[in-house]
Amino acid sequence: MASATARMNRMFSEKGKCFDVAVDHGFFNEFSFLNSIENMKQAVKTIVSSNPDCMQLSIGQAHHLQEIPGKHKPGLVLRADAANIYGTMLPKFLFSEIINNAIEHAVKLDAVAVCVNLLSLPKQPELHHQCVRNITKLKSDCEQYGMVLMVEPLVMLPNELKGGYMVDGDITKIMPLVRQAVELGADVIKADPCDNIDEYHRIIEIASGIPVLVRGGGKASDEEIVYRTVKLMEQGASGIVYGRNVIQHPSPQNMTNALMEIVHEGATSEEALIILNEGSKLL
Repeated sequence: MASATARMNRMFSEKGKCFDVAVDHGFFNEFSFLNSIENMKQAVKTIVSSNPDCMQLSIGQAHHLQEIPGKHKPGLVLRADAANIYGTMLPKFLFSEIINNAIEHAVKLDAVAVCVNLLSLPKQPELHHQCVRNITKLKSDCEQYGMVLMVEPLVMLPNELKGGYMVDGDITKIMPLVRQAVELGADVIKADPCDNIDEYHRIIEIASGIPVLVRGGGKASDEEIVYRTVKLMEQGASGIVYGRNVIQHPSPQNMTNALMEIVHEGATSEEALIILNEGSKLL
């Protein structure tokens, strides 16, 4: 069995921190997700210029990153599954389907990791079962090729409650799903923030030493994102995976720079907002 250590070392800094910018939203067949990524080549170029640790892309868009010449660019995290659970109304048939030969594609694309869902939706045990099956299949292939397996435990609220891709921040629901992901063999966890950020250390603990990167979720204000990120890092998170709060920001570069300072240098929310606002004045 090949070791994933080499790829983990490409993902994480010497201090064990990582900022992954997710730009895989077009994979999910939702019109609202396309805002600011209509031109993927330009979107990728913009993010690369700020040099985050990783970028999360689909199999059909990864070439925009990997065709960029030079040694210094983010590592590729390849999204391994496409799901149809993000709309305002859930369809009659739900799926989270992994791409065929996902790990072989990841190796050919020089990815550092693959990302796969572990979904928990109310009254949808079949979908959860499919995700568990996907992870067990990918884990075997990851072990063979030395690929990092990032699992995304995602607990969602009932659609009739708020409608469309609304995460459930109940820590008592997030913790067991995170632990299940670890037990299934995740090398990295990509998990939601809980309602009370000051309790996030409990999620870090339940992950049993597996690094936890925190999802950004829906669009929020600069102040909220910056403050939340500082608190999450203080609680022991190994980093973040943010998408829309970066790519839909008026200045994705400035937001990336500010978040990188929080993740890697321990910047305060005040220091990060200065970076964000000072950069905006130069536009």
